[in-house]
Amino acid sequence: MKELKNNIFYCGLNDENRPLFDELIPLEHGTTYNSYYIKGSEKTALIDTMYPPKIEEYISNLQKDGVNKVDYIIANHGEQDHTGALPALIKLYPEAKIVTNAICKNNIMSMLFIPEDKIRVVKTGEELSLGDKTLRFITAPGVHWPDTMFTYAVEDNVLFTCDFLGAHKIFENPIANCDEDLKSAAKRYYAEIMMPFRSFCQKYTKMIKEMNVDMIMPSHGPVYDNPDFILDLYTDWASDESKNMVVLPYVSMYGSTLEMVNYVGEKLKSAGIEVVKFDIVNGDLGEYAMTLVDAKTIIIGSPMVLMGPHPNAMNAASLTAVLNPKAKYLSVIGSFGWGGKLVEKLTEPFANSKIEMLDPVLVKGKAKEPDFTKLDELVNSITERHRG
Repeated sequence: MKELKNNIFYCGLNDENRPLFDELIPLEHGTTYNSYYIKGSEKTALIDTMYPPKIEEYISNLQKDGVNKVDYIIANHGEQDHTGALPALIKLYPEAKIVTNAICKNNIMSMLFIPEDKIRVVKTGEELSLGDKTLRFITAPGVHWPDTMFTYAVEDNVLFTCDFLGAHKIFENPIANCDEDLKSAAKRYYAEIMMPFRSFCQKYTKMIKEMNVDMIMPSHGPVYDNPDFILDLYTDWASDESKNMVVLPYVSMYGSTLEMVNYVGEKLKSAGIEVVKFDIVNGDLGEYAMTLVDAKTIIIGSPMVLMGPHPNAMNAASLTAVLNPKAKYLSVIGSFGWGGKLVEKLTEPFANSKIEMLDPVLVKGKAKEPDFTKLDELVNSITERHRG
C-alpha cells in the first residue's frame, strides 16, 4: 500500500493486459482498479474493492500489508470492477459492514448475492465516524449509473469520486502527472463513458469546484493532488459550447464517397474550419469519440449497401447518437448505385436529439458538376452556422 494522505492508503491494482473495457472500449493504456484503505483512530474502511480476475492478488496484497481488520466497505457503485471482491471480503472480514446507497444495495444483492443484513444504506449528507475521521456520502446519480455515490473524507478534505473524473491509464505512482498523456487518456475516458451524461457532469463538476477539495481519488486512473487540472478539463468538455470543428466519419467502398468527403473537407478548411476525417472501418472508435467532444458539426459519409447505409456507417451513427455529443448540426453525404433509404436510416438514431439536420447530398455513382454544386451549398450552410 502507498500512503496518499494522513492514513489514507492506495491499495488498487494496474491491469495492463486487458484489451477491452466492458467488452466494448479499447484500452489503449490499460486501466487501474482503484481501492483505498482508510485507517481511523477507532474504525477502518475500504473505499471500493476489485475487479473479479484480480481478487486473489488484491486480497493477498491486503494481507501482506497487515490489513487485519476492516469495519466498513464503502461501495460507491455496483459494477463489478468496483464490487467484485465483496463476497470474498465479507468472508475474510466477517465483522465488516458494506455501506452504500439504496439503489446500489439492490444491485449488489442481485449481482453478487450479498446478504441484506451485511448492508447499511446511507443517504446524501449522512456521515460515518471512524474516530478521528468522518466519511460523508453524496449520491451522484448519472455519472454514470443511477447508483453512483461519492465519499468525502471530511477532516482530510479528500473526495472519492468513483468512476467520475477517471482515466484508463496505468501508473507506478498513484499521484497524477498532469501532462498531455493524462489529458488525452482522461478525454478518451470522458468521451466513451461520461459524455452521454454531460448535463450531470456539468452539475457535479461545479459542485466539486465549490467544495475546493485538496485531492480527488477516482476509481480508475491516477489520483489528483491538483484537482483543478481535471475539473478545468471537465468544465470545458461538458460545457454547452462546441468548437469551430467538423467531424467527417466515413466509409467508402470504391472511392466515390471518399472523393466527396475529401472535397467537403478541403472546402471547409479553406473557410477556416477545423476538419477531422475519420475512417470508420480502420480507425479506433475511441479516437472518434474523442473528436465528438468538441465538434460543432458531424457529416456522416456512407455508400448504399442493399438499400441502406453501409453497416459500419450505421454503427457509427448509432454510437454517435448514444454518446450524445454537444454538436449542433448533422448531415449525410454518400453514393449509391440503386435505390434505398440511406439518409433515413442514418438519421433515425437522432430522432429524439435536438441536433439540426442539414440537407444531405446523395450521388448516383461518382459526383458530377451538379453534385459538387450541392456539396458547395452544404459547405456554405455549415460555414454560415459556424460563424453565427
